[in-house]
Amino acid sequence: MLLKDKIAVVYGAGGKIGGAAARAFAREGAKVYLAGRTFDKVEAVAREIEQEGGTAEAAEVDALDLDAVEHHLEQAAGRSGRIDISFNAIGIRGDLQGTPLLEMAYEDFTLPVLTGVQTHFLTATAAARYMVRQRSGVILTLSTSASVLSGRDRRYHLTGGFSTACLAIEGFTRSLAGEIGSQGVRVVCLRSDAIPETWGDPHAPARTYMTDGTALGRLPTLREVADAAVLTASDRASAITGAIVNITCGSVMD
Repeated sequence: MLLKDKIAVVYGAGGKIGGAAARAFAREGAKVYLAGRTFDKVEAVAREIEQEGGTAEAAEVDALDLDAVEHHLEQAAGRSGRIDISFNAIGIRGDLQGTPLLEMAYEDFTLPVLTGVQTHFLTATAAARYMVRQRSGVILTLSTSASVLSGRDRRYHLTGGFSTACLAIEGFTRSLAGEIGSQGVRVVCLRSDAIPETWGDPHAPARTYMTDGTALGRLPTLREVADAAVLTASDRASAITGAIVNITCGSVMD
């Protein structure tokens, strides 16, 4: 087991990506503290983990609220003695894409940016304070290929403020990694392309366009993103920090 006896906190654990990562962490031996704004969804993931023999605790936590984040971490660290992994997988309003910037409301442009920057800053720095004291730990942030789309793709997707938010998260990842790396803490960003399993409807034309633009001829799956999170959080990746892990099936090559 890659994460045996590790203590992991997952924000947005009631969502598709957060839930998949939480299950994968638990399968690999971690005790998982699940946090999300909708308790019923988070609790359902915790039950699934426990039914599979894992260990999980669910809590209602607003990852945009500093007091809520710190209180939850204090409880988790109090019960388990440490925080080894923090992964923020909350959604940052990708649904606000699709409108040209010249026609977009200011609020719709800034909301993804403010949400992404705020939640990652709050959860990452709160976890980092515990990890710096114990001189070990891994913080995972989440971005998407929207941060580095080509001009052709940006024209097609009309990414609005979502691409700016993803780019800001990646920049924050590098900055934090540089500050706390010497104290034994790694910070890594996972950059995925669109995951069809998270779509509410087939999006057939968009899926064809996006799939045709990947080197592998397909888009990533939830399981692949979760497995990348496991590997990156594990000691097998102990030399990796300040990096953007490319989980795009080759839609982006860097």
